[in-house]
Amino acid sequence: MRKVPGTEFYGDSRIGGKASGLVSMIESLLDRGSNASFPMHVSVPEFSVITTEFFLDFVQRNDLVSYAEGNDSDDRIAMAFIRGEMSPRLTGELWKFVGKTREPVAVRSSSLLEDDLKSPLAGIYQTKMIPNNQPSDEIRFRKLIEAVKLVWASTYFSDSREFHRGIGGSASEETMAVILQKVVGRRYGNRFYPLISGVARSFNYYAFGKANPSDGVVSLALGLGKSIVDGGLCWSYSPANPKAPPPFGSAGDILKGTQSTFWAVNMEKITVYDPVAETEYMISSPLADADYDDTLKLVASTYLPESDRFVHGTGREGPKVVNFAPVLDDRVIPLNDAVRAVLELCSEEADGPVEIEFAVTGPGRSEDASLGLLQVRPIASFREEVDIPEAEIRGARTVAFSRRALGNGIKEIKYVVYVKPESFSTSKTRQIATEIAGINRKLSKENQGYLLIGYGRWGSSDPWLGIPVTWGHISGAEAMIEISGPRMRVELSQGSHFFHNLSSFGVGYLSVNEPLDGPVNLDIISDGSEIVHETEHIRCLKIEEGVTVKIDGRKGLGVVLK
Repeated sequence: MRKVPGTEFYGDSRIGGKASGLVSMIESLLDRGSNASFPMHVSVPEFSVITTEFFLDFVQRNDLVSYAEGNDSDDRIAMAFIRGEMSPRLTGELWKFVGKTREPVAVRSSSLLEDDLKSPLAGIYQTKMIPNNQPSDEIRFRKLIEAVKLVWASTYFSDSREFHRGIGGSASEETMAVILQKVVGRRYGNRFYPLISGVARSFNYYAFGKANPSDGVVSLALGLGKSIVDGGLCWSYSPANPKAPPPFGSAGDILKGTQSTFWAVNMEKITVYDPVAETEYMISSPLADADYDDTLKLVASTYLPESDRFVHGTGREGPKVVNFAPVLDDRVIPLNDAVRAVLELCSEEADGPVEIEFAVTGPGRSEDASLGLLQVRPIASFREEVDIPEAEIRGARTVAFSRRALGNGIKEIKYVVYVKPESFSTSKTRQIATEIAGINRKLSKENQGYLLIGYGRWGSSDPWLGIPVTWGHISGAEAMIEISGPRMRVELSQGSHFFHNLSSFGVGYLSVNEPLDGPVNLDIISDGSEIVHETEHIRCLKIEEGVTVKIDGRKGLGVVLK
């Protein structure tokens, strides 16, 4: 294994896609020779990698591979892994690790598929944050062991099984390395978190306002990045014009559509013991706690109802909104310039558009702000040119039209799965996700792709913002439509792993704003079609003549025709 500054490798086998991306980033930064070319300090936080040989040894040693093919619950699988015996060689390495590391640690997956240049899967597997602050080395060692086993166990969790079945494979074919990386941030009382977490893309499939797709997009959140990657509320903007606000209709929409809580590592001495939970040592706190920590003032503005406007900072009385105006407008931290420089460097390295994840430590009493790079991965680029003539936008065969579409190309699809409008309710979105997963399994067994149509954000972790499907739930979908209209009106999510996987695997995605784009005409696809599966909230149709999905990735336009 080659020696890379700031890294350590346990084992001699493969390190997985995520770790490979970090190693490449370190080498690119070293080639620059210094940080002088960046407007702020940029680095990859120190990390260690448990190579894939230890996962294979653990699975074989404890006879666990059968879980890859079964239908056991995630909790059952996690407990089986946690009870398993780890190799003496690895336990020795991890004992040495806890002896020299006393800061919070992110225990992260790095599978052979995840974030790899050729098959950039993201977000399927677990990440566990551990505080690593217990006074006893034995306790910290045990918590680290449990976290590693949980990440290994997620290789066989239901999302992973569903995904591999959807692509005609098996979770038993997957192999997992694990990254142990220092969490970027500072401690504020019993909370540890970065000032800012972010996801940035050098190409934006959802350009809004005057932005062009090639301008890219950045999504920011106060605290840990879970808010972003889970499809929750965050602040998205174009790095070419950071002062341009997202397309909210009113001040009220901004207050409702931005962060009201943030994630941190829980540094409390006593927490609820739950080793199979990814969030065992995480805490979601209200913005008032960030105000108490003196971090909110760097990322928020205050709404003044009497004048219906926002003023930067938190010095005035009024509701607070996390819009990062002090950073993007007042440039208290040169974050946008740094992100653009990193995107340029990573795009050159990958020879194409990329997505990066990062975290920012805010300025302290004696030090400047710094940016830590957590991931870099390629995103799909466009080769086929697709034209959508005006006649297809409002034609008699038009099922749906979108001015914000993800992907590029033309697909012919015979099956359509849609949420029945007459039974849709925001209170039923979790049940709807379960019903979709069941139909997805049936169609995947028949090797049939489909067009999926529903309301709100697909893949959101917040069931009140959309239908909280995971990637495994919709692994057979070839194209998807999200509808923003009277039944659910939200801005689509930016920066989540869910959307990264859509683009990486070529799934077409159309966001239809019904007041702007026109309605989704379900009557057109229902006429003369056969109902092959139906549940309380979902209907699956087989359309002999099929539907055509066309997406022009250059312009972000999409249309579905019968």
